[in-house]
Amino acid sequence: MLRTPETTSDSPSPQAEPEPAATSGSPSRLVVQRGLFFGPSALVPEDLYSVVEQGIARRERERVHLLPGSRVSTNTYFGRFHATYWHRWTAVPEVEVTAVLSGAGRIRLMASDTNKVWRIAAARDIDGGDTAVRLVAPIDRFIDGGGMWIELSTEQGELTASDVRWTVSTGRPVPRTDLVVCTFNRVDDCLNTLQAMADDPVALARVGTVQVVDQGTDPLESRPRFAEVSAALGEKLRYVRQPNLGGAGGFTRGLFDATAGERSEHRDVLLMDDDVLLEPEILVRLTGFAASTAQPMIVGGQMLNLLHPAHLHISAEYAEPETLKVGMPMPGALKEAYLLGLDERQLPTNQERRVDTEYNGWWSCLIPAEVVARIGYPLPLFFQWDDIEFGYRARAHGIPTVALPGAGVWHADFGWKDWDEWHRYFNMRNGLITAALHTDFSTRRILRRLGQLTAQYLVAMHYGLTATLIKAVEDFLEGPEVLRDGSAAAAAEIRRVRAAYAETVVHPMSELPEFAPDFRDATVVQAANEPGSERLTWLKRAAYLALNKAVHKSGFIPAGDAHWWHVSTFERAIVADMSEQGFRVRTRDRDAALGLAREAARVFRRFIDEGPAVAQRYRAEMGRLTSRENWARLYGIDE
Repeated sequence: MLRTPETTSDSPSPQAEPEPAATSGSPSRLVVQRGLFFGPSALVPEDLYSVVEQGIARRERERVHLLPGSRVSTNTYFGRFHATYWHRWTAVPEVEVTAVLSGAGRIRLMASDTNKVWRIAAARDIDGGDTAVRLVAPIDRFIDGGGMWIELSTEQGELTASDVRWTVSTGRPVPRTDLVVCTFNRVDDCLNTLQAMADDPVALARVGTVQVVDQGTDPLESRPRFAEVSAALGEKLRYVRQPNLGGAGGFTRGLFDATAGERSEHRDVLLMDDDVLLEPEILVRLTGFAASTAQPMIVGGQMLNLLHPAHLHISAEYAEPETLKVGMPMPGALKEAYLLGLDERQLPTNQERRVDTEYNGWWSCLIPAEVVARIGYPLPLFFQWDDIEFGYRARAHGIPTVALPGAGVWHADFGWKDWDEWHRYFNMRNGLITAALHTDFSTRRILRRLGQLTAQYLVAMHYGLTATLIKAVEDFLEGPEVLRDGSAAAAAEIRRVRAAYAETVVHPMSELPEFAPDFRDATVVQAANEPGSERLTWLKRAAYLALNKAVHKSGFIPAGDAHWWHVSTFERAIVADMSEQGFRVRTRDRDAALGLAREAARVFRRFIDEGPAVAQRYRAEMGRLTSRENWARLYGIDE
């Protein structure tokens, strides 16, 4: 391991030997996918990898054994070769599947079209002994959609399949790729992620250096287990300590170090969150696809929900910076899809049709060095919108992004994170900065959205969240100088601002009797139907606020029912936090609401007057903000 302290110099990391691209007997072929029949952990459903459609089979990580009269299919999320993405983004003419079979049975290479209609692309019958099987299929007829998978079956005999590899011909040298994990006080999560890499040496061989950028006050190296993980990773591990500059600062440090020196020495970078449940196979699939694309492009892994591991968060997404909306599904994309379910035709839920994304989250994302050379480094936004802005900047330079199906990690469910948190400041402020850089910056449209949010927050007793929004707009109006310190000061300041509002505090359920000594004051009150006219409903709620009237004096509101139009009917609402780990108490305060409304009006007038000019300043400073020199200054590195 190479350890780099906070006072690091920009010395290059030691060169690690990449995995040979070849499979046996064919030095020009690259493994782009392994055939896996079981997950990396018992915490994830094995049916995401292979399905026993008939009979009995014993599934292992890279091996499956079928008893007589059985059939196993890999027409699954991790089992499919998503040919439509290869047809669209690469010039690879065919894919080769190799496997070792023992016993008696049949292996078929299946393919599908956009409508999930299957066809047999190749097949082989086996009758005794160990047999090396090779099946080849052209990557054609997949422009709009479709994929490939294998099907194993037996009749009277037993069959074992192992060492399944999907390979393609390599037309150019495979780029060196470094992996970067950014962490902040998630020691156990981060060590689990690193251990998962060490436990899969084949996948680990696909990357060079594994750089951990530790920005926390509880450092990884303080734990005994760190020494064990370091020994397992050996010389591949590079450990860097630095002050907290958020996810943007942590991930950019990896890009910064990988692109030091001469252009010929630059490495691609695979960004990885610290708190994922890692499927190490993603290292094979992202690097394999990136090495095969017809042009440099960002190759993103998809996110599956950690609490609900059979659900895909979103398959392809876009954002609307002017309305501060992110994570919106592209037409035809899957969103919160149950991958073990069936569609309306009783066919498996999968990503048959190709849907192109506009950006990819940095829970797992490969960025080629060529992209950094062309568009610069990420903005020093601390976190939130840093990945989105970078993706849209790449698009503006003609660089696409793909969210590759079958390449996924499990990440904390977004739906179980409450909106009323301190980091919403960055969501709002950075959304405005992204709008300034990548839209026409319609102050009218933006102000309509800001006004809508403020109005809803105030009647729903979201006073701290209103103050968060006001602060975000104010700081946006400060212009590019607000990013001078990488937003480290802003992260501390927004916590101080929000501390003045009691409803921003999450209380454990054990404290409920303190807020509701009479259990009847915490009776659950569910929301009625959505309002027919949101505008008229809001006016009615605003009138109740002005007159200090309320439909309900007190009650308990489930997280899923905490809509503004429902919470605003209470004088005091005890609201379950979206994490389901506690509750918040929102109490009506007319004076606080009026004071915040006046403050918002003042800031919004400033936004109308100053917004366009401020947006122009951000555009003018884009080159400096994303430069290597600016990040070297933030890191305290003298180049």
